[in-house]
Amino acid sequence: MAAGGTGGHVFPALAVAQELERHHHGENGCHIEFLGTQRGLEARVIPAAGFKLRVVAAAGLKGKSGIERVRNLAVLPRSGIEAARVLADFRPRVVVGLGGYLAGPVMFEAAVINIPTLLIELNAVPGFTNRILAPAIRLAAVGFEQAAEFYGGKARVTGHPVRREFYQVPPKCHVSPFTVAILGGSQGAAPLNECVVRALPLLKKEAPNLRWIHQTGERDFEWVQRAYQEHEVAAEVKAFVDHVPDVFARADLVISRAGASTISEIAAAGKAAILIPFPAATDQHQRENARVLEEAGGAVVIEQSKLAPDRLLGEIRRLLAQPDLLARMEQASKRLAHPDAASRIADLVEELAAVG
Repeated sequence: MAAGGTGGHVFPALAVAQELERHHHGENGCHIEFLGTQRGLEARVIPAAGFKLRVVAAAGLKGKSGIERVRNLAVLPRSGIEAARVLADFRPRVVVGLGGYLAGPVMFEAAVINIPTLLIELNAVPGFTNRILAPAIRLAAVGFEQAAEFYGGKARVTGHPVRREFYQVPPKCHVSPFTVAILGGSQGAAPLNECVVRALPLLKKEAPNLRWIHQTGERDFEWVQRAYQEHEVAAEVKAFVDHVPDVFARADLVISRAGASTISEIAAAGKAAILIPFPAATDQHQRENARVLEEAGGAVVIEQSKLAPDRLLGEIRRLLAQPDLLARMEQASKRLAHPDAASRIADLVEELAAVG
């Protein structure tokens, strides 16, 4: 499994790996290893989940410029060599990739030596690497039907693989005091953090009874935590949330970015959300992901260019003032979930392994 960098790649891959282990419980027919980088989230999460992680060099090109692009381009030959060594040593029956700069060289190497490849496409609009990979892969498991056309006859609409804990989040009775969870992704979201901090004087004055859980990312943790303390707004401020399903179970409303993995977790847990898409995401895929949930009735979307403290607080107050609306949004989110997605993708892996 080639998956690294952020939780948006790592956690869906982990869901599929765990499902494959369940398919082969008590057997010797399933041996899974991950490829990742030393600096990504995978270095922490994958070993903790009980899987072996092999580290390779990798760096992205999309969205890079100047000396950083040149530096990252120089890493590509090393990425290919290290990926080839791993494949020769491990000799997998199937290689599964989730896109991004890591999956590119690994999936291409596998295709060159005729190892079956499965690409898991999480976004409504495929990103740069996945579009390039499309001619080389054997199958593509797509989460959104909108993405199927990019892969033609190779596409299988499976839904998004999500860890089972999200489907076990119980419905919440929406009564005061309400809890709002702010999750900017595994690396946080600086504009969202800054907007919330600027809103703290308003929050203290106009919404004193709200409870806050705020994941900031490592970079912004200290100053955001200090801002809550200085404004005397009670909050659980965390650099990284280890178990998001627990936070979802406590939250009446989720405020988040709109990565495909996040959208699928919100749907699986059946939560109402305010989504702020990352505007620099490749091909605006976060905006497209967010619109899917908004059009289904499960979310409100605020473009980052229009994000302001009064706008954000206004939406929070409007939604929390209508528990019935929150319940309808939760039901709408849940209808987008695919509880069998990880199992269906595991079936595709086994299908490829069988035909070789």
